[in-house]
Amino acid sequence: MILKGRKVMGGVAEGEALVSMDSVSFYGGVDPVTGIIVDPGHSCKGENITGKVFVFPTGKGSTVGSYVIYRMAKLGTAPAAIINIETEAILATGCVISDIPLVDKLDQDPLKVIKNGMRVRVDADQGKVEILD
Repeated sequence: MILKGRKVMGGVAEGEALVSMDSVSFYGGVDPVTGIIVDPGHSCKGENITGKVFVFPTGKGSTVGSYVIYRMAKLGTAPAAIINIETEAILATGCVISDIPLVDKLDQDPLKVIKNGMRVRVDADQGKVEILD
């Protein structure tokens, strides 16, 4: 299955999907050293996003979140790619400075179509998400 959407930050990445129904704040919500979601009220608390294709509705929170994403990229704990329903500026900035492929506004709701553990390929250059299994 191939989903089409909007390129926010280009690049190509493939990995296991981690799907969250909750918005994510990288500042205070994710431990940049481990890549683990630490937000106490988050549905994916305790999950590790390192190397995953992280699927969630949108980002939230402080502008510092962009720099947390950048730090994660430098530490090797960042997600391989991000898929949103609609991306906000803080998350977009973080992905741009960190070279993380990011797509949004897909022709199908990624929260309904993509399931945890599925293998997903994001070709953000073409605005495509391919579900491989």
